[in-house]
Amino acid sequence: MNETLKRSLSGAVYVILLIACILYSTESFFILFGAFLLVATVEFCSLVQINKITPLLIAALSYFFFYQITFASEGYLLLLKFNKNFDLAVLITTLIISIKCIHFLFDNKIVKIDSLSKYFYLFGYIILPFIIITKIPFGKAGYNPKILISIFILIWTNDSFAYIVGKSIGKTKLFERISPKKTIEGFVGGVVFAVIASYIIAKYYIQIAESNLYIWIIIALIVGIFGTIGDLIESKFKRIAAVKDSGKIMPGHGGVLDRLDSVIFVAPIIFLFYQILNYVS
Repeated sequence: MNETLKRSLSGAVYVILLIACILYSTESFFILFGAFLLVATVEFCSLVQINKITPLLIAALSYFFFYQITFASEGYLLLLKFNKNFDLAVLITTLIISIKCIHFLFDNKIVKIDSLSKYFYLFGYIILPFIIITKIPFGKAGYNPKILISIFILIWTNDSFAYIVGKSIGKTKLFERISPKKTIEGFVGGVVFAVIASYIIAKYYIQIAESNLYIWIIIALIVGIFGTIGDLIESKFKRIAAVKDSGKIMPGHGGVLDRLDSVIFVAPIIFLFYQILNYVS
């Protein structure tokens, strides 16, 4: 099969499955991202060369525990308070490990990952971000699939236009040592078009008040900046492992981590932004 056709079909299946599961019900949403988490865990274990059994158990139990308290807490005040404390603990832990990931990206001396760091990254770079992703669509009014779909649209917009602009006029390398094809012009182009898309999404799809449109513009900036960093971090893991893709589950695209590397790094920052908004309001 032609490589372009294979890539297109694989991408279409991924997008349709993702949107359908997010829209259909909270159960299908949790099942899909639980499956993504398990596949991503296997892929990451392969990248850093650690045994997969224990990480898979930790990932599955963590995700199931979160699922249980999310729905149990809806009717019980004590559990609701616990859930908020749990969210805060997950967020703080993830942000700390995100900082470590950024240090990992920019530290030229790191050519091998020590055993402790491998599990540290597994927990805070893979498992906890997936848990945070499943928190994002839940607001005061309950489950709102439009929020997560909009974030994915912004990520796809940023990636697509970063590629288009970079290929058309890109000359200045962004991070040549890790990703030779990325350019500063492409990065700026991706962010600009993501901001434009965020305005359209907020105004016509989510339909929020005009005075609150800035919220989605900030989310677009978060997606553009931290999504790119997330992509570069995964590229460094792959470079150390000397592989092109994290897996082969999606023909022409690679693995689940290759598709979700941006969103798993963006999700904690967006969730932090949510908490700041709630605190201010």
